[in-house]
Amino acid sequence: MLIEINNQTPEYPKIKQAVDLIKNNCGVIVYPTDTIYGFGCDIFCKEAVNRIYKIKKKKPTGFSFICPDLKEISKYAIVSTYAYKTMKRLLPGPYTFIFKATKLVPNELIPNKKTVAIRIPDNPVCLELVKQLGNPIVTTSVNVFKQPHFSDPLEIEKQFGDQVDLIIDAGTLINEPSSVVDLSGDEPIVIREGKGDVSLFE
Repeated sequence: MLIEINNQTPEYPKIKQAVDLIKNNCGVIVYPTDTIYGFGCDIFCKEAVNRIYKIKKKKPTGFSFICPDLKEISKYAIVSTYAYKTMKRLLPGPYTFIFKATKLVPNELIPNKKTVAIRIPDNPVCLELVKQLGNPIVTTSVNVFKQPHFSDPLEIEKQFGDQVDLIIDAGTLINEPSSVVDLSGDEPIVIREGKGDVSLFE
């Protein structure tokens, strides 16, 4: 199922439709972020998390997830004063930050790891999803083979429509991965330079 949505002012009934699928049916959806379309589900639904591993044809090595705000991040990550000030300055934005995980993070998201990767994207649709859901959602990129540089919802539907419960169509997006910065130690480490400016950490 594919539904069109306004990427700047998402319609509440459409957000609620997606949230109900995630919450009540342990659903898996495709949704827009500020970098690329992502597969998503409730981080506490083991069945849905495992479905995404299968869709991605990926071994259980871990997924990032989205929180709605800094307060929510502190539930799942050990955040230093420096890290908090840094995030307050840069988020919402195209960054993925790595922290030491708290015990609230489900094992499926961080198998054999002590760290967790968290995002707060600058995108009204996905932020509204996590706010209405009340839990973080998994975020992992939807890789479309025919158009590697763009995320076209219609192409996503062709390739993955029978494997997910809902695709939220917010238009075509340019594929630009987030910048990944490890804030789990004493000094920040840039893991990947992407859309977000990392000059602050150099």
